[in-house]
Amino acid sequence: MQELLAWINPRCSKSRGLVALLEESGKSFRLREYLEDPPSVTELQQALVALGTDDPSVLIRTKESLYSELGLAEAEPQQLLEALAAHPSLLERPVLFAGDRAVVARPPEKAHELLG
Repeated sequence: MQELLAWINPRCSKSRGLVALLEESGKSFRLREYLEDPPSVTELQQALVALGTDDPSVLIRTKESLYSELGLAEAEPQQLLEALAAHPSLLERPVLFAGDRAVVARPPEKAHELLG
């Protein structure tokens, strides 16, 4: 069985919902609190591959005030990745990884795409 990894913020209701869903699934999983252990630009690039896209905007919370403050609406993909690595609060959450695949689990039920 492939290992499950979830990037979560424990204060986020969607992240807590994903954790509950994973616990109910009976599958083993690891949690990464991305605010405490932010992903690097390389890890974010790998996440995009697993998500099946090259568009970093799928990982960004565009309604956060910091998004506007940093002027990211016009940013290039590499600038978005660097901003995410430097400001992990911008990361859309939660993100669930299973092997070489991933989903942004909003709502948490999207995790079923990977859980089967």
